[in-house]
Amino acid sequence: MSVGPVPPGTGWPEDPASPQTPVAHTPAEVASLAQVGLSELEARVSVCAACPRLVSWREEVAVTKRAAYADQPYWGRPIPGWGEAEPRILIVGLAPAAHGGNRTGRVFTGDSSGDWLFAALHRVGLAAQPTSTHAGDGQRLLGARMVAAVRCAPPQNKPTPAERDTCAPWIAREVALCAPSVRAVVALGAYGWGASLRALRAAGYAVPTPQPRFAHAHEVTLSAPDHAVTLLGCYHPSQHNTFTGRLTPAMLDEVFARARVLATDA
Repeated sequence: MSVGPVPPGTGWPEDPASPQTPVAHTPAEVASLAQVGLSELEARVSVCAACPRLVSWREEVAVTKRAAYADQPYWGRPIPGWGEAEPRILIVGLAPAAHGGNRTGRVFTGDSSGDWLFAALHRVGLAAQPTSTHAGDGQRLLGARMVAAVRCAPPQNKPTPAERDTCAPWIAREVALCAPSVRAVVALGAYGWGASLRALRAAGYAVPTPQPRFAHAHEVTLSAPDHAVTLLGCYHPSQHNTFTGRLTPAMLDEVFARARVLATDA
């Protein structure tokens, strides 16, 4: 039986890296190695080893596994951004789930949050399929791209501030590279909202002070020298939010339908 983590370049579907991809081991190396184009950025993200606690946790989970997935190999590596290279819509989440993206190799794939998210994206025309079960399953995003603020699964879904800051150059660079085409950013939860604002500020957008506060369906328009982007807040499709009814399918559809309108009209 195969166990994770999966070495780069060994045939995992959609693996962007090779054995020669440089690996970041420190925050300074993350900042330096992030200064590349999008495809190489994806590769370098996927082998990052700059946060010892997260490396240990993601790899431990990939070996011990959850009983329901005991017969499956786990990716066990950081999760790169995924979707179109020139998206009109950017979706920003917190981090991969230990038995979701950390297992499948694709952000928001293979867990209950992803089930809700991809179903909504498909209903509004932003995903080719209503489900996403594994990298290489034929799912495609249409005019959109997904990124996580922190690229490794953290214990209890709670990265430390230091881990957040170490990982920040990856999302900052990805947002900067996608900025010319992006017209709407959907931030999932307060964590995604804060990460989006920090990355957009780093990409040259004017973020007001005090910083706009997160709220579901709240919109903020941010200007850059040559265009503007609208940031939309959306409750994270976590089990807590969906089980309690705080977030419903209609509420999720409304946010993504609005993002599509903004991206089409811009």
